[in-house]
Amino acid sequence: MILPIYTYGQSVLRNVAEDIEPDYPELKQLIQDMYDTLERSEGIGLAAPQVGLSIRLVIVNLDIISDDLPEYKGFIKTYINPYIEEVDDSETDVQEEGCLSLPGIHEKVKRPTRIRVSYQDEQFQEHDEWIGGYLARVLQHEIDHLDGIVFTDHLKGLRRQLTHKKLQSIANGRFECNYKVKPRR
Repeated sequence: MILPIYTYGQSVLRNVAEDIEPDYPELKQLIQDMYDTLERSEGIGLAAPQVGLSIRLVIVNLDIISDDLPEYKGFIKTYINPYIEEVDDSETDVQEEGCLSLPGIHEKVKRPTRIRVSYQDEQFQEHDEWIGGYLARVLQHEIDHLDGIVFTDHLKGLRRQLTHKKLQSIANGRFECNYKVKPRR
């Protein structure tokens, strides 16, 4: 089932998400619904708060960009209870980011290129690994959602001021996009 994407202004996007347990109701169906929603909206990552659930669940599909980044061919992964444990600040890069919850906004964001992430897979097996490259950026963006942060929070000075008006338009329901959304009422 295609779920609506919660847009900027919805309080769930500012909450710190809670860990989930293996007995979380209908978890397999929720994960499938999130993948269906991600595919329909043509995104590469989706966090549970973006579909209205304040739980620590992230899905990533980098296969969609594998023509440009062939190392991600077939890369589709679920992260349950993910946390950034450590950040290697020795190298950063600046790239443009967008977000399904902030339709129409794209800004350059500086992020570390390598992070250590702990998470559980769909069988609730524990993982702790260093992640680099584009996946590190995507996971930082998605895990930010679990911590009540949106990518525009990383902007500084004038860039931040310039996006404020766009964010207010989204919060007030004045935007267009080609996927199902749930704007603030």
